[in-house]
Amino acid sequence: MTSAGIKISGLTVGYGGPAVLDHVSLEVRPGGTTAVLGPSGSGKTTLLRALAGFVRPSHGQIEIGGKVLTDGKVLVAPERRGIGYVRQDGALFPHLDVTGNILFGLPRAERRRATQVGALLELVGLSPDLARRRPDQLSGGQQQRVALARALAREPAVVLLDEPFSSLDTALRASTREATLTALRERGATTVLVTHDQTEALSFADQVAVMLDGRFAQVGSPAQVYDVPATPEVGRFLGDTMLLPGLADGRVVDCVLGTLELAEPASGEVMVMVRPEQVVLGALGQQSGLTARVVSIAYHGPDAMVRLDLTDTNTRLVARVPGQGAPRPGDLVNVVVPGPTHAFPSTSRVADHVVS
Repeated sequence: MTSAGIKISGLTVGYGGPAVLDHVSLEVRPGGTTAVLGPSGSGKTTLLRALAGFVRPSHGQIEIGGKVLTDGKVLVAPERRGIGYVRQDGALFPHLDVTGNILFGLPRAERRRATQVGALLELVGLSPDLARRRPDQLSGGQQQRVALARALAREPAVVLLDEPFSSLDTALRASTREATLTALRERGATTVLVTHDQTEALSFADQVAVMLDGRFAQVGSPAQVYDVPATPEVGRFLGDTMLLPGLADGRVVDCVLGTLELAEPASGEVMVMVRPEQVVLGALGQQSGLTARVVSIAYHGPDAMVRLDLTDTNTRLVARVPGQGAPRPGDLVNVVVPGPTHAFPSTSRVADHVVS
């Protein structure tokens, strides 16, 4: 399989009304994995359908491996694009066994050669013994892996994943996602995953493209979009966030949490973004810091979300702490934020300071 890069330039797509995608541009390097992350209705699936050739853009251009697939004049048919497509439900044929499903997309001459089915099943983490089972004899995770094997059977240069793990339970989702990523990397396929799951996007891809209202609000590495979001909206969408008013001077900012370090220099009135995992709690008197009273705790097993009120102000904070040894409601604790924070211009201020 030869990897092929993807280049999308000024893509606009609508369905007879307002544009669903509005002049969208994106590049995916050959062999790279990009997660398109956004809420329902933001245009994620429409982007995937345009890449696959299922919808015709009104403007813009799509190239794969340097070949123009659409540009207003050219429109390459879906079956000629060299793309594998895995839908949310897997879309396996119930009357065919696993072998029949995997070979279905191949030219008729190649369907007679079933020897590659076992290798494909092993590639996606399944036993070749499943080759004669029907879809209704498989678990949800097994069905999704068979759908991936079917997409890889034609050795596509690009694989599109349309929320393929969303219907699986938490444990099965994680194992299926890991098996899928391993198979795609082994084949060297360029991959675009559409998802509304922040954890999935950040852990699966080497590039995350955050889509809001039909446009990309930010494109970057998982660490970039999480730690240094372009806007408060991106920051809030990617995880629990506190936005606090402050006054910045270079690499420091003064706010209700004291003087904090900034990851990037800023000046004047700003909104300081603090993630719950940046808030460190300790016993009173252990270190310098502010005092807060624990209001409530949401226990999640490995960790817990602790809601606190600073005792000297009317400020509500949220801290993410290890589940074992978490404080109890009513406890007084010491609060510090030791790591660098991120600041937005004060014009970015939103109504709620605490987001959870």
